[in-house]
Amino acid sequence: MIAAPASARPHTRGSLAAQLRQLGVRPGGVVLVHAAMRPLGFLCGGPEAVVLALRDVLGPDGTLVVPTHTPENSDPAGWSNPPVPEDWWPVIRAETPGFDPAVTPSRFMGVLAELVRTWPGARRSDHPQVSFAALGPAAERIVSDHSRVDMLGEGSPLARLYDLDADVLLLGVDHGSNTSLHLAEYRRPAPPRQRCGAAVLTGDGGREWVWWDDVRLDEEDFARLGTDLETTGAVRLGPVGDGTGRLMRQRAAVDFAVDWLARNRRTEES
Repeated sequence: MIAAPASARPHTRGSLAAQLRQLGVRPGGVVLVHAAMRPLGFLCGGPEAVVLALRDVLGPDGTLVVPTHTPENSDPAGWSNPPVPEDWWPVIRAETPGFDPAVTPSRFMGVLAELVRTWPGARRSDHPQVSFAALGPAAERIVSDHSRVDMLGEGSPLARLYDLDADVLLLGVDHGSNTSLHLAEYRRPAPPRQRCGAAVLTGDGGREWVWWDDVRLDEEDFARLGTDLETTGAVRLGPVGDGTGRLMRQRAAVDFAVDWLARNRRTEES
């Protein structure tokens, strides 16, 4: 085992809860969390301590939400990190298991998101690429009826979070991981679009590959967008564990992003 640095200290469920309260997490509120554990330092109980601390602060009336995306369930023709040979594409489309919200693990979302997904009582949306899981009294309202088309737009959990005046909490990550900013992409005029595909379950217990048209998502400039958002004072920064927490009202972030994208990105018509 690698020894902890002399200046480090262990963080507990209680100490994390105190930091989250100080940051401004609202009792009874709804919070969408994006998290990386390593920057938070030594956690007594690991990601479980973070989930418990969040639930302690939110209380019984609060709802915790996480992204449980499955980006590998997508058209292999668009893969670049790494790409796969073209003669593999038909096999992948034919054999990838259909997305099952109860079974399919999330990918690249972090251990905290996976922990919430599997937590007793958690609910998960059924989108084959960009599902969300939620834990708390507003969970069903947030994750139900997740539209396959315009997957992070008005028929998505992101829009339900906007309706609920939810918060976004970034733990140990920056705005490059702020999925809510994608909702602003859908609220632009004439955003570029692309063909998407994924494997889904069928009503008879089988699976099939489906196609749909959707907005071409692009988070490459989200870190810069987030830096500009922070200059407005809309984001509260504070310590969580050894790392930095960023807390914001989702509505404020999305509304700012709509204007920012209008100034900084071109549309297909411009």
